[in-house]
Amino acid sequence: MNASYTSLVAVGDSFTEGMSDLLPDGSYRGWADVLATRLAARTPGFRYANLAVRGKLIRQIVEEQVDVAAAMKADVVTLVGGLNDTLRPKCDMGMVRARLEEAVERLAPSCGQLVLMRSPGRNGPVMERFRPRMEELFSLIDYLAARHGALVVDLYGAESLGDPRMWDVDRLHLTAEGHRRVAEAVWQALGLPAEQDWRTPMPATVPPRWAVRRVDDVRFARRHLAPWIGRRLTGRSSGDGRPPKRAELLPYEPPLS
Repeated sequence: MNASYTSLVAVGDSFTEGMSDLLPDGSYRGWADVLATRLAARTPGFRYANLAVRGKLIRQIVEEQVDVAAAMKADVVTLVGGLNDTLRPKCDMGMVRARLEEAVERLAPSCGQLVLMRSPGRNGPVMERFRPRMEELFSLIDYLAARHGALVVDLYGAESLGDPRMWDVDRLHLTAEGHRRVAEAVWQALGLPAEQDWRTPMPATVPPRWAVRRVDDVRFARRHLAPWIGRRLTGRSSGDGRPPKRAELLPYEPPLS
């Protein structure tokens, strides 16, 4: 595989925007920024765009990001979308499949290498509830990748990324360590020399006591679950009115960490 890349465009939702890998200035870093930083260190003049916006559904990703990304003619394009749809109480999987296929068909011919992902999931009851939809989505991703010559980064099958300690308190977004491991997984998929084994599980620890877990559950429900449900009921999204993270394909200077 050609391991020389001069440009990267990231397409998607909050996972690709980088929540919850918080920087000191209040912005988010995330796996795509980490990957861009490492690629830029290898290639002078490396260019990077990140079109991702939190909360976006696959229809919005296709309508708002895909054509923009295709026009950039990047060496590498990453596409992660559809998972927000599967987490909705009502989900039209036929529509999700059609729009994801449309996105891949537009992006694959426009770039040097398209990268798709089987997204990670936090182990727990929510994961079990939505697992059938997620696996239907991932089966389509495997099919589309084989058909269009895309790479698939299988994060879903990694035990390390299912560990609850890899997830922020909102239980929806990865911690900084989780994002770092995703960046390493994509890095290796692109044919670049491994710097770590991103699949290595975290060291075992004593589980928190029952009372501590219940307090955490109540805090999570109040601070994160209730607002999320409220947005679903009112048709609002956390990304409404929010511009892309990095809208233009320009030379990349990593933010100060």
